[in-house]
Amino acid sequence: MRLGIRVSLAALAASCIAVTAAGCGSAPAAAPGGKTAADLASVRGVAAAEPAADPRPLGAADTAFGLSVLRAWCAQYPGQNLVFSPSTLASALGMAYLGARGATARAMARALDLPATGTATDALAAQLQARSKALTGLDGPGVTLAAVNQVWADPALPPLSGYLNAVATGYGAGLDKAPFSSDPAKAAAEINQAIAAQTRGHITKLVTPDGVADLGWMLTSALYMNARWATPFDVAQTAPGSFTPAGARPGTARFMNGGAFRYTTADGWTAVSLPYKGGKLAMTALLPPAGAGSCALPTTTALHAMAGVLSTPATGSPATTTAVSLPKVSLAITGDTGNMSSVLKRLGMGQAFSGTADFTGLSPQAGAIGSVQQAATLQVGEKGTVGTAASAVAITASAARLAPQTVTFNRPYLMLVTDTATGEPLFLAKVADPSA
Repeated sequence: MRLGIRVSLAALAASCIAVTAAGCGSAPAAAPGGKTAADLASVRGVAAAEPAADPRPLGAADTAFGLSVLRAWCAQYPGQNLVFSPSTLASALGMAYLGARGATARAMARALDLPATGTATDALAAQLQARSKALTGLDGPGVTLAAVNQVWADPALPPLSGYLNAVATGYGAGLDKAPFSSDPAKAAAEINQAIAAQTRGHITKLVTPDGVADLGWMLTSALYMNARWATPFDVAQTAPGSFTPAGARPGTARFMNGGAFRYTTADGWTAVSLPYKGGKLAMTALLPPAGAGSCALPTTTALHAMAGVLSTPATGSPATTTAVSLPKVSLAITGDTGNMSSVLKRLGMGQAFSGTADFTGLSPQAGAIGSVQQAATLQVGEKGTVGTAASAVAITASAARLAPQTVTFNRPYLMLVTDTATGEPLFLAKVADPSA
């Protein structure tokens, strides 16, 4: 059953977590709701009605996680443009976390900046549910957003009912079958078709038959965003200009020019807020200090301080307005560059990839995370922003169980698209060379 969160936005993202069964030859487990495994088609857990909660702590956690991912990823590819969705990556890994236990859960909680507990707490469940509801509330004039979380299971290996209840409560995720063991080509095709539909055709090949063969489960999270600027750039003002990549000779880019936009500074960084229609979403373009390297990132403290200034009412705010000269960009991540496994291990999630990983909260037969793959695109133009992202996390079987009047983004910079109410980071990108 497909979980749909439809809202407005100019980007899309998808994440998926694949779980390989440890002991695929064992007898089929009973499916939730009294169904047999053979009858498993579309089954949902029972979502609990959690008390009202504040989703902003999760927005802050996902932002910190996103910055950590980008820091480690950029160290691996310092001269490349990088783009991904912290929100969907955190959702896909978060659904895996709900099935993690012991040291595995603690390692994932630290990397994801979540409470270090072996199981999801009531407080976390309420925050996750509030986060999902906040995403559904982003719909409005000029903005379209759709978010979908899903659990895929081999017909012989339905997840535990308690796990399905947890992901239904926190992520609104339902369950679909996929014949990973008997027909991996069909399983891959069904998952790719679902992701393609959820992302409006932007992501058509998230998984491959070889990548899903003999899996037990796959967890997917997809996000589509298409958002128009509150103040569009005048196409007639777009013109070529100089852009200097870190450590490289100056090149050229097509710069969009307009104003006035609110901006502020902290630790040498300049943050410019570019809101989308309706005011529920905004992009923060972050220009580092002159001379900073291609992988420079603001501290979470500085980012939080700048976000706080830019989100306050204009009257009495230390933020002032500026004209902006921002490159048009079309970013894409595919292939080996999108392999996130080593990045997540460097962030302290190695336990979840090890032979002693414990995902028994999902199923007694669940193994370890084997790999994490991502693909993404992001287009920023005069009218608004459109982007796509997709992540796949495979769980394999284990034997063991300030600024001038115009801020010109003419050197590597960051772009962060957030929910202005919760701070949830929908997209984070580093532009190393807009002409690439």
